[in-house]
Amino acid sequence: MNLEGIIAVTGKPGLNKVIGQTKNGVIVENLADGKKTTMSSSSKMSALQDIAIYTYTEEIPLVEVLEKIRIKEEGKATIGHKSSSNVLITYFKEILEDFDEDRVYPSDIKKVISWYNTLQKAGLAVETVEETEEKEDTPAERKEEVKA
Repeated sequence: MNLEGIIAVTGKPGLNKVIGQTKNGVIVENLADGKKTTMSSSSKMSALQDIAIYTYTEEIPLVEVLEKIRIKEEGKATIGHKSSSNVLITYFKEILEDFDEDRVYPSDIKKVISWYNTLQKAGLAVETVEETEEKEDTPAERKEEVKA
């Protein structure tokens, strides 16, 4: 999953993709509705590729967590982010067993789930190059298809 150029803006719902720069900020496109807007350089923006989730031993990059969700859900949407805190925590434990429950709040889990679903709807929750290569047909299978 490639999160390059995907940002979350404090105070704005959803995720945005950076598509250009202005003199005083950036031009972004909302992943949900495709609307383009400008964001001032004073807006608090967080690049998803720079976010990590705390575990008891280390910090796991968000891209790895989202990839685990994608694999578990086979590329489909996951549970709703408006589920109860207990449901969200239980689900997140299935994804990341040793996440630090003292530093990762239910609101953080809601964001991760919401972001995954947004990325999935936008078609960005796709297989990695390695997985695609693993699934390719062998030469013998291709010969059989040509004969048929």
